[in-house]
Amino acid sequence: MSSPYPEDTKDVKALRPDSIDGPPSLPNSPSVPHDDVHLSVRPPLDYSSGPAFARSVWRRFASLWTKRFILSLLAGQLVSLCITCTNVTTTELVNRNWALPTTQTFFLYFSLFVIYTPYTIYRYTFVGWLKMIYKDGWKYIILAACDVEGNFLVVKAYQYTTLLSCMLLDAWAIPVCLLFCFIYMRPKYHWTQLLGVIICVGGLGMLVASDEITDKDWPASSRAKGDIFMLVGATLYGFTNATEEFFVRRSPLYEVVGQLGMWGVLINGIQAAGLEHKDMTTASWNGATIGLLVAYTAAMFILYTVAPILYRMASSAYYNLSLLSSDFYGLLFGLFLFHYSVYWLYFPAFAVVILGLIIYFWHATPEEQGKIEPRVPEYVNERGGTTLVVGQV
Repeated sequence: MSSPYPEDTKDVKALRPDSIDGPPSLPNSPSVPHDDVHLSVRPPLDYSSGPAFARSVWRRFASLWTKRFILSLLAGQLVSLCITCTNVTTTELVNRNWALPTTQTFFLYFSLFVIYTPYTIYRYTFVGWLKMIYKDGWKYIILAACDVEGNFLVVKAYQYTTLLSCMLLDAWAIPVCLLFCFIYMRPKYHWTQLLGVIICVGGLGMLVASDEITDKDWPASSRAKGDIFMLVGATLYGFTNATEEFFVRRSPLYEVVGQLGMWGVLINGIQAAGLEHKDMTTASWNGATIGLLVAYTAAMFILYTVAPILYRMASSAYYNLSLLSSDFYGLLFGLFLFHYSVYWLYFPAFAVVILGLIIYFWHATPEEQGKIEPRVPEYVNERGGTTLVVGQV
C-alpha cells in the first residue's frame, strides 16, 4: 500500500542515532534523524565600497534560490491559487441558491479522513492506531475544532461585513501565527523577516485599494458582528496553522492530516446537522451545484495536503504570507468568469507580495525555522518503509 505522503514511510530502525548536539531520543523509542539538511548561512554583505557592496548583494540574492526556497515559493502560490478556487466556487454556489458553509466543508474533512486515516491504520496497525487516538487524540480534537470553527466564522463574516474589512482583518492571522510559532518552536526572527511581513501586507493594501477603486465592495448588513466573526476566525486560523506546523514537524504527515480529517468530520457533521438541516431541504441540489462542490472539495483537498508540506519546507507564517496573493489570482478568474475590468494596480501589488516573500528569507533560511524530526509514537510498532521525509529538501 503506497503512501499519500512518501515521507513518513521511513524505516525508523534504519535511521542513524541522534547527533551529540541534538536532543536525546525518548526512552524505548526508535532513534530519529534531525534535519539532514545542513543549515546554510547567507553570504555576508560587504560595505567597504560601492562595487563590493553590489557584488555582495548579488551573492546574497543568488544564495536565496535553493531548491527548498524555490519549492516553498511555488507551493505557497499553489495554495494561494487553491484559496482563489474555493472563493470562486463558493460565490457560484451562493448565486445558485446553495449557501451551506458547514455542509460545504464536510466533504473536505470526509475526503481527508477516507484517504489518510486508512493509511495511518495500515502503518500503525489497527491496535496502534487506537492507542494513538487514546493517548494523543485530544490534541487533534482541539486542532480540528479550531479549524472547523475558523472556516465557519470566516465564511459567516462575509455575509455581514464589507469585503474591505474581510481582507484587512483576515491578515490578523499572520501576527497570531508568528506568535504561536514563537511559543511552540522559538524560531529566531530576524528584522528582515518582519520587513518581509510588512512588505507583503503593503501588497495586500494595494490589492484592497484596487478593489475599492474598481468598486468590488458591498454594503455591510451588520459590520460589527461581521468584523468580530472575521477577527475570531483569523485568530483561529493563525492558531491552527502554527499548531499544525508544530505537529507535522514531529509526527508523520499522514497521522496529522488523517486525524484532522477524522475529528473534522465528526465536529463538522454535528454542527451541520444542528445549524443547516432545514436549509439542506431548500437548497438547490442539481448537477451544477454538485460539480461546484466537487471542484471546491478538490481545491481544498490539495490545499490541506500541500500546506503541511509547506510548513516543513518553510513555515506556517510563510504559508499565511503566500495567501496574500490570492486576490490577484481572483482577478484572473474574474476576467474570464465575471468579466472584471483590469486595474493596473493589481500587477505591482502582486509583485510587492512576491518581493515580501523573497525578503522574508533574505537573511534567515528556511532550515532555521524549525527542525524536521517526524517520529512515530513510541508505543506503536510501525511497519517499515523508505527513509524519504517529505518537506526535507
